[in-house]
Amino acid sequence: MAVMMAALASCGTGGKKNAETAVVNEPVIVEAGTHAPDSVGYIVRVGDIAPEMELELTDGQKVKLSELRGKVVMLQFTASWCGVCRKEMPFIESDIWQKHKENPNFALLGIDRDEPIETVKAFAEKTGVTYPLALDPGADHFAKYAERKAGITRNVLVDKTGKIVMLTRLYNEEEFASLCKKIDEMLAE
Repeated sequence: MAVMMAALASCGTGGKKNAETAVVNEPVIVEAGTHAPDSVGYIVRVGDIAPEMELELTDGQKVKLSELRGKVVMLQFTASWCGVCRKEMPFIESDIWQKHKENPNFALLGIDRDEPIETVKAFAEKTGVTYPLALDPGADHFAKYAERKAGITRNVLVDKTGKIVMLTRLYNEEEFASLCKKIDEMLAE
């Protein structure tokens, strides 16, 4: 699993060890996805390396997240039963996918939570999205990023090194505009 380095601070002992207190001045490895859930159910944080996934797309192709290193990657966790997802997806299609789909340094993957392929294909057609959708049987991929029973829609923006740079939850026009702006900025670098 991907890891993130986190330094521990001294606890006021002046860097000395005694029988009661040991000060650790070396980095500690924290696995992404092992954080306590935040207020919206994420178990990953900005700065974590995005947990690895091997996704099967609705066209049968397989994509490993680590194979997308070197690209800006947006992951959208969705499902056909999610009203907020249906509201957000046309904006993702028009404001993000249509704008950047030809850019070789960008990837967008919708990840449909625990629905059969026929449902996912019908959902894409109904919402008019053309960006790639992947299957997530049992919500196992979702559970690497958020509590298994936490709600969706969620977007995870990953930089070219595999580090999470932005997390969104639900659909908020201002937050969505910030997401679009962040993608534009990262692709301009």
